[in-house]
Amino acid sequence: MIHRPALGRKLADRLVKVVSACGALLGILALAWILLVVIQKGAAAINWEFFLHRTLPTGEPGGGVGNAILGSALLVGLAVAFGVPIGLMVGVYLAEFGRETRLGAAVRFSANVMMGIPSIIVGLFVYTLIVVPTHTFSGWAGALALAILMLPVVARTTEDMLQLVPNALRESALALGSPRWKVTFHIVFRAAKVGLLTGVLLAIARISGETAPLLFTALNSPYWSTTLNGPVANLPVTIFNYAMSPYDDWVRLAWGASLLITVGVLALNISSRFILRRSSHE
Repeated sequence: MIHRPALGRKLADRLVKVVSACGALLGILALAWILLVVIQKGAAAINWEFFLHRTLPTGEPGGGVGNAILGSALLVGLAVAFGVPIGLMVGVYLAEFGRETRLGAAVRFSANVMMGIPSIIVGLFVYTLIVVPTHTFSGWAGALALAILMLPVVARTTEDMLQLVPNALRESALALGSPRWKVTFHIVFRAAKVGLLTGVLLAIARISGETAPLLFTALNSPYWSTTLNGPVANLPVTIFNYAMSPYDDWVRLAWGASLLITVGVLALNISSRFILRRSSHE
């Protein structure tokens, strides 16, 4: 065995700690700087008109992003309705029934690949699948694109959370004569419910600010979204359009919408961490 001087090992350990701390500090400073700029520029746009009025055409003063807020809520809500149940079922299969099977390995590999696919590719896929055949952008296409982005996050989180449940709990329930599906959904799910909820919240935060897939699917609209069969107003695309415009009112609204999304995503992340930490102390 090669003997290394203790002084060298201690110096290397301290060097790694210093470099790691500096990297973490830079990340925190960058995040704080972004939040500060968004709050400073976006707070000026927050008022009742911002939430209650729709986006107005070029040249008309005033307006808000109420229609975009409603449209984003509809798209995210539909994405949750589509993606969460399927993601939960995939995670259950990977954790409970397909751990050592070839199909399980293939599904797990596919989920890992999907988590790394750029969102614009998903938008282009749904564009080819739905928008081109129907000859129109629609809220349904936008919700499907967001659901596809959400699915692998929910699936992998579900698998990880279910695997943390002790096998003794499953074996005890099976020994009492309960069928496997009932053990999974009535006992294992209850034991892992906090982790599952955390995964769903993180998945919602993941899709809340996605712009690229919506450009290919839901596009945008200056009107209130009364139907999902056509283009639907949404915050990410509204920010994309308004931020590049030469009009001060539009740029101001873009900063306000950016602040709204930032606060929403931050709240979801903090909530998930709070729920997870609270469950660990119970």
